[in-house]
Amino acid sequence: MRFQGWAAVAVGGAVWALGARGAEAPAAPKGEPTNAAEAALQKKYGDKLRPADYAAYQALVAALPAEEQAWERALEDQLGGFYFPFHVRDRLAKRETAWNFVKDDPALPRVLLIGDSISRAYTLDVRKALAGKANVHRAPANCGPTDTGLKCFDVWLGTGRWDIVHVNFGIHDRRKTPEQYAANLEKVVERLKQTGAKLVWARTTPFRDKGSTVEDGSLALNETADAVMRKHGIPLNDLHAAILPSVATARGEDGTHFNADGVRILAAQVAKCLAPMVKRP
Repeated sequence: MRFQGWAAVAVGGAVWALGARGAEAPAAPKGEPTNAAEAALQKKYGDKLRPADYAAYQALVAALPAEEQAWERALEDQLGGFYFPFHVRDRLAKRETAWNFVKDDPALPRVLLIGDSISRAYTLDVRKALAGKANVHRAPANCGPTDTGLKCFDVWLGTGRWDIVHVNFGIHDRRKTPEQYAANLEKVVERLKQTGAKLVWARTTPFRDKGSTVEDGSLALNETADAVMRKHGIPLNDLHAAILPSVATARGEDGTHFNADGVRILAAQVAKCLAPMVKRP
């Protein structure tokens, strides 16, 4: 029997890399907070989270089973000032998101997706594509660079057993030298091998920094990561090749994230990669 493991997770404070989202969070009423709790909330989230919404969210969480409460606490700690207000709004509206709690079917393998906002975007589609074949989870964060992963793997991995960990770091590591990136990847691999899970490395998707003359900043990152993963015998999920033929029409204006068509292409590639690995004997 496999255990979810979130009830035993101890979470600590952290600041997380931001990602793109299609809309702005609703502004809270301006003005002075009326009590210490509102002051603390305003200091942490500014005008992005209304005290009334936060109170309603806390009441919702208090009514959940212990394991789901632990998951929500992990999300509050890990999502940070950008994503958490959106999560509160989504939970109150009962919208399905990548960060919904996943109740495992103990007969199915457990898959963990680790990655930044590119990964977050395709999580739901992958979860639906593998429904009835695998329990598809994602880390309770916008995972950012390798530095963040090395600090937070204990939280992201929880205490349960994983069968497959599908992971990508790259876009948020673009300021590192190849040597720095490779050194961190060696540490990432060392830590993830301790899970006993099958590891899959997702190659970084094409991106173009604003104002840069480099059309695809992922090439050097992928060259470095490919070498490390091949050294350790870790299979590559080539998201770069999957999206490249459509990148001109599938990439958003920011040069990094993808529109709905692009997300569908990436999700299909992830599901295609994982399907043989979760297939029952």
